Amino acid sequence: MPGLDNIGMLAMSGGLLDVSPGLMIWTVLTFLVLMLILRKVAWKPMLLALNEREQFIKDSLDKAEQAQRESERLAEVNKALMEKSEVEAQEIIAQGREYSEKLKSQMLEESREEARKMINSAKDEIVRKNQEAFSSLKSQVVNIAVLAAEKIIKENLDNEKQEKLVNRFIDDLTKN
Repeated sequence: MPGLDNIGMLAMSGGLLDVSPGLMIWTVLTFLVLMLILRKVAWKPMLLALNEREQFIKDSLDKAEQAQRESERLAEVNKALMEKSEVEAQEIIAQGREYSEKLKSQMLEESREEARKMINSAKDEIVRKNQEAFSSLKSQVVNIAVLAAEKIIKENLDNEKQEKLVNRFIDDLTKN
């Protein structure tokens, strides 16, 4: 069992925790070679990927900041446009009210003028009808008076004189 002897020998010559200068040199050398290989093969691509990722994040933050500034600017423009449209809407409403008030006033004035014309026309018609009625009544009264006087006086005065006398009498009555 020569293999067992070697294992036993190894176990007797030192343990895993024993410091061995040769093993230490080979471990450091292996570590340095591994570091050089990793630096050439893995470290540069990892740093490059990290740098690209960092640049991508910076660009994304810059774009987000720029987009936020643009959205704030657009919000201000939108607010200004809304205020302007509000002012314009108020102006349009005020103009509409003013126009409706003017139209209302104009229509009222026209209807008042038309009513005045109708009232004046009716008054004129009433005056004319009164004058006609008065003339007709006067004529009838004259005729009645003449007939009555004719019967009373019968031959003292002629018809024309009687009419003049009655007209004078009626004129005197209307003046009083």
